[in-house]
Amino acid sequence: MATDLPFLSNRSPLLSEPLWARILILTLGLSFLGGFLFLPLFIVFGEALSQGFSVYFAALRTPDARSAIGLTLMIAAIAVPCNLIFGVAAAWAITKFRFPGRSLLLTLIDLPFSVSPVVAGLIFMLMFGAQGWLTPLLQPYDIKIVFAIPGMVLVTVFVTLPFIARELIPLMEEQGVDDEESAMMLGASGWQTFWKVTLPNMRCGLMYGVLLCNARAMGEFGAVSVISGHIRGLTNTMPLHVEILYNEFEFVAAFAVASLLAILALVTLGVKNFLQWRYRDQLQAMGH
Repeated sequence: MATDLPFLSNRSPLLSEPLWARILILTLGLSFLGGFLFLPLFIVFGEALSQGFSVYFAALRTPDARSAIGLTLMIAAIAVPCNLIFGVAAAWAITKFRFPGRSLLLTLIDLPFSVSPVVAGLIFMLMFGAQGWLTPLLQPYDIKIVFAIPGMVLVTVFVTLPFIARELIPLMEEQGVDDEESAMMLGASGWQTFWKVTLPNMRCGLMYGVLLCNARAMGEFGAVSVISGHIRGLTNTMPLHVEILYNEFEFVAAFAVASLLAILALVTLGVKNFLQWRYRDQLQAMGH
């Protein structure tokens, strides 16, 4: 069926669905996005600014809010580089070599996706809690993991572990090893091959994975909530601070902090879309 709507008529008429079906699908899709994405964002910013900008910024300047913002950024600043190093190493090993346990390593990388973050937090409690398996080894050195920043970093690294590796593995498998073999045959060392051949080829997937990892690290709630102890000014991240404010009926302050998280998410989404546009060909090779 022919149509005058250009954005609905890109495909061959023989392969296209009826016009009414395309309009219905498009309407359902936009309605879903409007109800589950744009409406919550509108409510968050609307409630945050309901009493004006002065109250909004005052909520973000409280000592507890500043502590939560700083702690969230600090945990992300530690967790993302850890996963960056692990993701590159794991992707390099899996795509460039064949070794016993390769399939097991792939399965383990996906483990955080299949485990609830709350369960992940409980696992770390079982390992490092008051009666934890590893607590006797840490107590002589006065190292505290649970209800402290080290534990929050550990659970954040765990839940965000697959993001970078899973972005790099399909890309590096698609590229193969021809470029590296050519560089080695020309006399390049292993480090030179990685720095001048492998890394430039995977920079798109690397940046994409870092963005996703950073977004999840800043917004993680379940695992961090279990192991943080909810200590005001010490172990509260932004998501935990929002929960505390909301439970204490400080709705404007809660939505103000939540809006800051939303802004960070929107910035991440904007950078992600820029990368998709800038490196469109490589992303298509990755299946995005």
